[in-house]
Amino acid sequence: MASVVSRTSSYGFFFWVALAVVGSYFMWPLKDHLKLGTDLIGGFYLTLQVETDEAVRMELVERMRGSVNRLKEQGIDVVTSKVAEHSFSLTFANQEDVHKAVRFLKSHNEELTVHNDQGVEVIVRLPEHLIKQIKDWAIKSNIDVLRKRLDKTGVAEVSISRQGERDIIIELPNVDDPSRAKEMIGKTALLEIKLVEDVANSEEDLLEKYNYALPDGMMIVPGAVEGKKQSAFYLVPDYTDLTGRDLKNAEPSLGGVSGSEPVLAFEFRPEGGDKFYELTSKNHGRMIAVIVDGQVISAATVQATLHTTGVITGRFTWEEVQDLAVAFKSGSFVAPVKFLEERRIGASLGQESIRQGVMACVIGMLCLFVFSILFYKVSGLLAFIALLYNLLLTLFCLSWLGATLTLPGIAGMLLTVGTAIDCSILIFERVREALKAGMNFKAAIEVGFSDVLVVILDANITTFLMSIVLYKFGTGPVQGFAVTMMFGILATLVSGLLFLRSLFGFILNNTRIGKLSI
Repeated sequence: MASVVSRTSSYGFFFWVALAVVGSYFMWPLKDHLKLGTDLIGGFYLTLQVETDEAVRMELVERMRGSVNRLKEQGIDVVTSKVAEHSFSLTFANQEDVHKAVRFLKSHNEELTVHNDQGVEVIVRLPEHLIKQIKDWAIKSNIDVLRKRLDKTGVAEVSISRQGERDIIIELPNVDDPSRAKEMIGKTALLEIKLVEDVANSEEDLLEKYNYALPDGMMIVPGAVEGKKQSAFYLVPDYTDLTGRDLKNAEPSLGGVSGSEPVLAFEFRPEGGDKFYELTSKNHGRMIAVIVDGQVISAATVQATLHTTGVITGRFTWEEVQDLAVAFKSGSFVAPVKFLEERRIGASLGQESIRQGVMACVIGMLCLFVFSILFYKVSGLLAFIALLYNLLLTLFCLSWLGATLTLPGIAGMLLTVGTAIDCSILIFERVREALKAGMNFKAAIEVGFSDVLVVILDANITTFLMSIVLYKFGTGPVQGFAVTMMFGILATLVSGLLFLRSLFGFILNNTRIGKLSI
């Protein structure tokens, strides 16, 4: 029977030793396998503000255009349409059309408020809860777009999180080309393909041509003349159905007149291809413009009917074409963003943070070592070994799951390692009580571990739940602290309840030592 117990305790102990050896092997060297945050290795810390009001305006434009088209299908003509704050208005020729329009809009837009004051104008308003949903959706969508863009530009382990109602925090650690990443971040990448009604060398020339009153539904967009260095201004419709949302793919390629110029080859989805086919088939000899973020990047005369594929040419560099392809494939922002804050964290500051963090860790571990030896003798030495195992498990979890270690994360690690000694203290104090009651050392150890199990689990589970809350509602630095706290708590339970117990069992069952000082 004794041999069976001895073999069982040996198996358990060697399992934990093997886990430590394997974990150390895959983590070494630590700097190559542990991902560090911007505060440790340097990088950029950016704060963006999402212009959520613009998202609401664009939603209103979409709903207004849809309403105008549906009313036209019902035989009701809209004289003028206009977007205001949180609402849009439609003007009709007579009261009969107004009554028909109100009935139709109310039956097909139950979530909107349709209002008419006996005049020929109908006002359609968005309710507050829908405005809040649109703004919230705009921020979440922009975060998704940013994540896709930055991953494709080679910015690894970028941290993107929401802060407050309209802000987005971006941490770019160890970025090789921060200016390019920043340019990608700020690009709205709203692609529109529109028919050009007129073009002039200056905005003043266009306005003068129309007596400073542009035709209804038209706008002026700046850009460049294809194949020339001079700028131009284009008169185009202010709305188009053919946008970047219809794109299926976009890839950098070579083409143009010489066949070796950087160009952007694109492919539409079937619905977008049908729109593109209709636009090119009906407008041979006319000019269409490719507009990105309110700037004409390419304008050419339609010479053939196109369907799902095409090429955007211009005076591009290869890098510009690559960035455009990434921006189009990741999608455009639901709402534009602007930079509120930009901070650069130097690598030297990060090295100093690492040095101070390591020094704090070493000093803390030395203090715990002295405390353990003074109060619990040899048992305290075993408890300290369990603390080292705790630290190893925490680092292993961070490396294995790809979590990023930050300066607050180091603080969280130190806190959990420091408080992990509580687990051993509770066990040892219960063992002392059992020894005073006359139990032998082996029985006292078993009682010590089993009696305090509930207390240890209760204390650590409540702290773990607190860490989950911090991670859920906190931002970058707070989340880094919460992550290491969670991993540290799990490591505390494993090292304190399992590893330490197997260590005692191995010594007591496989050696002639029957009792340890405690």
